[in-house]
Amino acid sequence: MNRKTRWLHVVPLFALVVLLALATGVNNGAAGQGAQRGQQPPRSPQASAPIDLTGYWVSIVTEDWRFRMVTPPKGDYASVPLNAEGRRVADTWDLAKDIAAGNQCKAFAVGNVMRNPGRVHITWENENTLRMDTDAGTQTRLLHFGESQPPAEPSWQGYSVASWEMRAPGRGQQQARGGSLKVVTTHMRPGYLRKNGVPYSDNTVVTEYFDRHSDYGAEWFTVTTIVNDPKYLTDEFITSTHFRKEPDGSKFNPTPCETAPPAK
Repeated sequence: MNRKTRWLHVVPLFALVVLLALATGVNNGAAGQGAQRGQQPPRSPQASAPIDLTGYWVSIVTEDWRFRMVTPPKGDYASVPLNAEGRRVADTWDLAKDIAAGNQCKAFAVGNVMRNPGRVHITWENENTLRMDTDAGTQTRLLHFGESQPPAEPSWQGYSVASWEMRAPGRGQQQARGGSLKVVTTHMRPGYLRKNGVPYSDNTVVTEYFDRHSDYGAEWFTVTTIVNDPKYLTDEFITSTHFRKEPDGSKFNPTPCETAPPAK
């Protein structure tokens, strides 16, 4: 084989080696980038929030006025799916006994806290915990994202586990826009669904969905609350409560747990 013939064989072989080396480098680079992406920590619940619920909000009472703005008469539990035991307990409610026993906050506990007229201040306690402070009853709720253990003792506001529910992308969208906050609360003290002693037990599960929206030239959030109580309810008790955003906290006025005497 002469020099010219050898060169004709070497050139294609050399070109093949170069192409293989380039391909290997590209693949290794892509794998390296993928590994780097895989090593990035997940975004915190605060950083990944699809909606912003922080700020000051005021409840706008557009329904159930006689149950929310005043204390209904004892025995008025219309629209609450109480069983026989629930009705019996509601019919024995005594405001004076609650005050004497230090149970004034039963009507401001998690089963009714968002239904009380007043204002709510929402902030991030830390990147994994959303905090809600109410001026009615001066209550604080902590909404925990991720896995954690509830405290040993139940409380008026219970133990709340939060999660973001993302909306599915619409047509032509690559990423979802917006979402909802889901909160499931357990580990609570017994309380009232209404100010006039309509009961819920310590076995209750309260599930809430918070949705933010813009209407009538203002910013709002609506919380849909679903109460399940095997002890006193025959079915889910569902309410929707509306809050309008305020520019600042100048009207936020914390007050103690106080229930006015029933309306005559």
